[in-house]
Amino acid sequence: MAPNTPPAVEELPRPPFHYHLVLVEPEIPPNTGNIGRLCVAIQGTLHLVHPLGFDISDKAVRRAGLDYWKFVDLIEHQSFEAFLQWFEEHEPGAPYFLLSKKAQKSIYSLKLPARAAFVFGKETLGLPEALLEKHAERSFTIPMFSSRIRSLNLSNAVSLTVYEAIRQHL
Repeated sequence: MAPNTPPAVEELPRPPFHYHLVLVEPEIPPNTGNIGRLCVAIQGTLHLVHPLGFDISDKAVRRAGLDYWKFVDLIEHQSFEAFLQWFEEHEPGAPYFLLSKKAQKSIYSLKLPARAAFVFGKETLGLPEALLEKHAERSFTIPMFSSRIRSLNLSNAVSLTVYEAIRQHL
């Protein structure tokens, strides 16, 4: 092998599930970067709903050292409604779930399907109240057992949620 030649990458088979991770108006680049890396690891799709609180141009992600970003299956949407339209067209019959600390039902109470979308809000405010009210039957929380914190880190919450779904299918 010549110097500076990267090793061959072994392509793994597609897993028996496919998840869409949806970030509505994300604000913190490292969280989105971590979630993008997670999407590559699980062969999932990352959806970013505008407006974004940062730049994701090629130059910006290169500067941030996101050398895996080119492998992220990324789709951008101008609104949550535009995402829903895309999702219903491309994943007919697959459910979507909204995750929020404001929801009452635990995500762990569900039998999660092998194809679904998990929707998360921006780091500072979460998902808008109106959206949670409109989709109340699809709104869930990750249980927390202390009132000393306001919420979990976004990339941690996404990981906990998607790996619970994966655990149910392995």
